[in-house]
Amino acid sequence: MHPPRQQSQGGEGLRTSLSLVSSDPRLSLEEPRSNTGNLRESPTGSASSREIWPAAAAIKRESDCPDQAVIRRVSGSDKITLHDVARERVDIICEKMVHLPSEFLDELKNELRVILEGGNGSQHREEFFILQKLVQSRSDLTTNTLARTHRVQLEILVAINTGIQGFLHPSINLSQASLIEIFLYKRCRNLACGSQLPAEDCTCETCTNGNGFCNLCMCVICSKFDFEVNTCRWIGCDLCSHWTHTDCAIREQLICMGPATQNGTGPSEMVFKCQACNRTSELLGWVKDVFQHCAMSWDGEALIRELDFVSRIFHGSKDPRGRKLHWKSDDLKENLRSGKVETTAACTGILMFFKELELDSQKTLENVESGSGRLIVPQEACNRISEVVHEAVRNMEMVANEKMRMFKKARLSFDACERELADKAREAGELKMDRQKKKLEIEELEKIVRLKSAEADMFQMKASEAKREAERLQRILLAKSDKSEEEYTSNYLKQRLSEAEAEKQYLYEKIKMQESSRILQSSSGGDPLMFSKIHDLLYSVPPSADGPSNDCHPFRTNP
Repeated sequence: MHPPRQQSQGGEGLRTSLSLVSSDPRLSLEEPRSNTGNLRESPTGSASSREIWPAAAAIKRESDCPDQAVIRRVSGSDKITLHDVARERVDIICEKMVHLPSEFLDELKNELRVILEGGNGSQHREEFFILQKLVQSRSDLTTNTLARTHRVQLEILVAINTGIQGFLHPSINLSQASLIEIFLYKRCRNLACGSQLPAEDCTCETCTNGNGFCNLCMCVICSKFDFEVNTCRWIGCDLCSHWTHTDCAIREQLICMGPATQNGTGPSEMVFKCQACNRTSELLGWVKDVFQHCAMSWDGEALIRELDFVSRIFHGSKDPRGRKLHWKSDDLKENLRSGKVETTAACTGILMFFKELELDSQKTLENVESGSGRLIVPQEACNRISEVVHEAVRNMEMVANEKMRMFKKARLSFDACERELADKAREAGELKMDRQKKKLEIEELEKIVRLKSAEADMFQMKASEAKREAERLQRILLAKSDKSEEEYTSNYLKQRLSEAEAEKQYLYEKIKMQESSRILQSSSGGDPLMFSKIHDLLYSVPPSADGPSNDCHPFRTNP
């Protein structure tokens, strides 16, 4: 039986995350998609018929370029498009690219990368198909012509022809000769393989039809590749060693009932018919070999996926062993999904099941032999019975050990749950006590708040009373101030009146004395100068005021 599919040489050296499209237009009708999650697609979607690349963070994006790069302006007549590269003569495009700045060429490659990613749905798919049709319909793209192309021009042509955007990344540096061989289908387009075609000098029709097929890494039906190894996802032919996706084989009805041997005399069971050599390979032994070699290295999700492949492979089996394997796979798959069985227990169970199928097969052969009339020696019969008993005892011991291990694990889980329950109960009690304590604190705070509220009301009332008292005193002060102002005004007017009367009397006396002195002067005829001096001595001091003095005013001084 063909061994499980192993990692192709060179696969560890390249780790890119690219969205790829088949180079065959008949197989490229589905939208170019990202590789993320493609291992869990439904069988009808044929997830395994797409080219996928392992993810890695080794590729640097164009955003890592310096921000201060000098960008030259490109005139409209010098600009080229992807359609120009796919349609125009090689020498014309090469001459234009020589004079274009590298920034413009990087933008052109980014534009094609966006189209291959298919982010815009049907529009990008149609645009890609147009570009690929233009390239593949050209007859001038020979080895000599491609040798004269610009490096970026050649990368774009190869990416359009193969539908693989990995050729546009700067971290993938293939020689120009290798790119030309990939474009002309003389080298495998799988960058992790890179084998010369036809691989291993195979002369079958599939490898020699000149469409770029590589029997080391590609599916015979869909001509796409991926990096899945040690899995039932790929079925290998026992005779020609060509590989086929399990989904593709189921879809093309290449997995069916048939004789296990090439001469057609064996019992009927599920077989795989290779499309490359048209010969059959039995599947039960192949599935058993894959599980015996690889099952213990699978995690839970991988085991569920592999059991799903086995279930679909033997879905239409009419052979008792195939039907039992189909039922067992479905049962283990459901138990794994529901968590009833662990991964290790499921692996042990399926391996034991394969041993039981082998024993059943031996018993069937023995029954056939005994039915043909051949007598068995008693010693041989005892030996066979002993072998069967020993095998049964070993199986029972394995089952008992597994049951005991599961019981111990369940017991440990139960004890852990008990401890967790006790911890949760203790935490609940502490939370209850904290709640009561918080409740008492809240009640105390509410009392303090009520007390402070009462104090605030009391102080507010006292403040209101003080405000009213201040307003009353202010009114009294204003009234007294008005009264004092009135008294002051009255006294001041009286004082001024008295002063005015005294001034008047003084002026009257002065005028009267002047007239008297004038009369005396005229009558006596004496010396006027002497008379004036005498008069000044007599009347130079004015009389003391009749009324009270200004200095005695109780409020203010005389102005």
